[in-house]
Amino acid sequence: MSTIRVVVADDHPIVRAGLTALLSSLPDIEVVAVAANGREAVREVVSTRPDVALLDLKMPELDGIAATRELARVAPGVAVLVLTMYDDDDSVFAAMRAGARGYLVKGVEQDDILRAIRSVAAGEAIFGPGVAQRVLGFLTTPPVPADVPFPELSTRERTILDELAAGLNNSAIAARLGIAPKTVANNVSAIFAKLQVADRAQAIIRARDAGLGR
Repeated sequence: MSTIRVVVADDHPIVRAGLTALLSSLPDIEVVAVAANGREAVREVVSTRPDVALLDLKMPELDGIAATRELARVAPGVAVLVLTMYDDDDSVFAAMRAGARGYLVKGVEQDDILRAIRSVAAGEAIFGPGVAQRVLGFLTTPPVPADVPFPELSTRERTILDELAAGLNNSAIAARLGIAPKTVANNVSAIFAKLQVADRAQAIIRARDAGLGR
């Protein structure tokens, strides 16, 4: 049985220690280095040349997306597996575009983490259940036509903006779409940022001007 060499990078000491202890307890996995930020993670990966880099996304100095992109350039043979608390579309697809081979959301079972490490080390791509569904949806959804308003928004964000423009509040939108109110709130915040508007009223005006909410 060959040993899978892993670098663990997370800015939370407790998470970092927990992951290191879990992985070090297994006969086929060796933690060769740990890092508390993205820049340190890149340095350790370049130095130790592990099989897998287990990265958090939100880290100081260099975030996980930038670190993944840098690793794809300087250590393309190292499989990057993202383990983060963020499961929004922007984070998932940004990590994929940067070169991540796997994406898990914190809270998954320990066995899922171990299975993912072994899978990406073997050259496979692996995603947590909820993430996998969105990745498949993204790959099977036709490109947004040029005449669709706000192409910078995801399909879900555009749907929520349409409901906003129709006068629905977050709770009503959540009930209609069958998602959690917090998910709606997170998407509304993303819509504000992407459209560069300050509040709900400005978003509704822009949406209605573009023909949404009818």
